[in-house]
Amino acid sequence: MTSNSNGLKAYLSAHMKDYGLLFALIAIMAFFQIVTDGTLMRPVNITNLFLQNSYIIVMALGMLIVIVAGHIDLSVGSVMGFVGALAAVMIVQYHIPVWVTIPLCIVLGGLIGAAQGYWVAFWKIPSFIATLAGMLVFRGASLWLLEGQSVGPFPQSFQILSTGFVGDIFPTALTAPIAEMVGSRNFNLLCLAVGAIASGVIISIGLRQQARGRAYGIEGEPTAFFWGRNIIVVGALMFLTFKLATFRGLPNVLVTMGLLIVLYAFVTEKTVIGRRIYALGGNEKAARLSGIKTERLTFLAFVNMGVLAALGGLIFAARLNTATPKAGFGLELDVIAAVFIGGASMSGGSGKIVGAVVGAFIMGVMNNGMSIVGIGIDYQQMIKGLVLLAAVIFDVYNKQKQA
Repeated sequence: MTSNSNGLKAYLSAHMKDYGLLFALIAIMAFFQIVTDGTLMRPVNITNLFLQNSYIIVMALGMLIVIVAGHIDLSVGSVMGFVGALAAVMIVQYHIPVWVTIPLCIVLGGLIGAAQGYWVAFWKIPSFIATLAGMLVFRGASLWLLEGQSVGPFPQSFQILSTGFVGDIFPTALTAPIAEMVGSRNFNLLCLAVGAIASGVIISIGLRQQARGRAYGIEGEPTAFFWGRNIIVVGALMFLTFKLATFRGLPNVLVTMGLLIVLYAFVTEKTVIGRRIYALGGNEKAARLSGIKTERLTFLAFVNMGVLAALGGLIFAARLNTATPKAGFGLELDVIAAVFIGGASMSGGSGKIVGAVVGAFIMGVMNNGMSIVGIGIDYQQMIKGLVLLAAVIFDVYNKQKQA
């Protein structure tokens, strides 16, 4: 009994960061659900939560890679605003087709990331300085490009990037009775089906990992924790997709975001390049001596960040339906905060994609909940700063405890 107790205690201690994040998000959502009298979990507000935080999450995926590699990118907000401004000028003023504009803007984002990554990787200029310069350059470039004016609106074909929804493939004769049963005007059965399929995949992958660990004699997650965690995750997923199904279904941007999360989680956890990025951030000298091309890896991390910043800029512009000179101002701080709150280490070499996503949702739920309650922006900024400080203190405390 004592042995099992010690094993559970050791497992909890080793994975406190992961479980702490999950429970923190649940607690914050439960708190705001109560104080907002149920407004937080209304279908329309859940949809808004995804729409409002989609570009933060997209950029947080790239920022995690950069921070795990031992660097930081302060220019992402300015790059995002600049790319959105460029898209507005191309589409609205020069009438360039949307299908041409979007790929060109994403390629430009990659080139911007390459330009900054070049100085960091090959000239060893500190990323803080190189990207701070980029932040100032592209902030000024946005003002110059828009001539200090807002440019819009965008055509519907561009707006659907952020505000469009996936239509239901099931016939009305099947969904209408369900809609009547749940008291909704319509019901998107495809949305609920996607949630059920995703839930099955999550459990299946977890069981496969458990079986593989046992086959190799690796002591994995205790069975009680495995099922408890999966019940919470699957329950939350089905609840959210049910709520979305009673409104307008799956937002296009949620599909994009979901695919990117799966892709980046796979790359960072299951591929050689992912392991090399963690090795680079953990100890660059040791990584170089082991044969890893650290300069190229750093360069690619910044290229990737530029691409995702550009995609975030397109999503942001499509959501606002206009490009403004102040777009993206200060958003780099939200992106960085989401990654650190999500458990990434300041010194590099540590952090997970899921953690960054959860961190972004923690920030998003706090912003949304505080706005509904009526807390002023001044207090919101102070509270977010304290939450970020607490996350960093927790990370430092864990490291000192393990040392």
